Amino acid sequence: MTHALIVGAGIAGDTLALCLARDGWQVTVVEIASELRTGGQTVDLRGDSRQVLVDLGIIDAALGRLIPQRGIAWIRADGTRMAEMPVEAFGGHGFISHEELLRADLAALLHDEARAAGVVHRFSDTVDALTDTVDGVEVRFRSGQVGVFDLVVGADGTHSRTRALRFGPESRYRKPLGLAHAWFTFEERPGTAPLHGWALSYNEPGRRGVTARPGHDGQQQVGLTFAASSVPRDRDEQLALLDTVFATTGWRTAEFLDAARTAPDFALDTYDQIHVPDSWSDGRVVLIGDAAWCASPLSGLGTALGLRGAAELAGALRQHAVHEDASSARVDAALETYEAAMRPRAAAAQRLLPGRVAMVAPQHRWGIHANALAMRVLQSRVLLPLVGLLARDRGHDPAREQASVAG
Repeated sequence: MTHALIVGAGIAGDTLALCLARDGWQVTVVEIASELRTGGQTVDLRGDSRQVLVDLGIIDAALGRLIPQRGIAWIRADGTRMAEMPVEAFGGHGFISHEELLRADLAALLHDEARAAGVVHRFSDTVDALTDTVDGVEVRFRSGQVGVFDLVVGADGTHSRTRALRFGPESRYRKPLGLAHAWFTFEERPGTAPLHGWALSYNEPGRRGVTARPGHDGQQQVGLTFAASSVPRDRDEQLALLDTVFATTGWRTAEFLDAARTAPDFALDTYDQIHVPDSWSDGRVVLIGDAAWCASPLSGLGTALGLRGAAELAGALRQHAVHEDASSARVDAALETYEAAMRPRAAAAQRLLPGRVAMVAPQHRWGIHANALAMRVLQSRVLLPLVGLLARDRGHDPAREQASVAG
């Protein structure tokens, strides 16, 4: 039986694992974390996200995990609103969708489906060496185990170890966007200010942003954004950095900083893009998801690209019948087909909207007010053509969005 190794048990990795297992592959997923990762941003089920889940037959299960949403509002320090964008804005194609679920819930759903399809997961392990052989790729794992696989897929994110081993150091492909972001789950307490289904965004000069979004009952999803191109990896150092950056920030920031110290899913990283210019594959080793083309969370398309990339790779392998004959010629042809399908999508998503970084974290107070004004004005029907023009060729479908509003 043809055997695939997938490095990374995230959304792209487990989606691909599920597809390949259903196609008759033997699939092993190796994940460096000790268990399935929790946390992460809310993801919506528009566009490619929905279609891939429909094709997999799990859209109903995903819809059963939705978090009720009413929209996003930009607020002052006292909580009053400068602007808001309800989920109905742009015909349901604004910043927040009425069909959103937590990234962790989607990842858990895909993981459970993959396991049910026969995928084997190995946690607390990763790859240490990849060596081409006559029969495939010999993989030496950190645990000391060794195996030979017909295909090795790096689905291990922006800081991909697979990419580093096969394609070179991260510095060769990383394009920092100048912002860092911490996120975690905030447990509500008696007296916690409710969100009532709204994502609330607060900014202060100096590119500091604080957001709270609806989560499961009794929880809020918190984000802290600030200017940085690198961050420490030690958690105590990360928390100390946040304390320094946000020491004088208003609204509920002090409350959130205190909660971050004990949040089990706390994470901090930079907003980056990954550009692998020549090819996402080398022999029988191929990259998908953020390991290949990270567009950054600012694109709003990370989950959709991960799902679609996994589906396209599985489809290309199926088209060239690699599960029946894993010859080098068939593998090469399949990977070329996959890359031809995904390169344009990834490139479009990486072309961020003009001023996107400043929109998320303005440098000056006038920028904060200008952003709020823009959010109000752009929802005017007369400016819909401008919105479509700005979104064009950036991974979104402005024609569909304008048509849905006009209708």
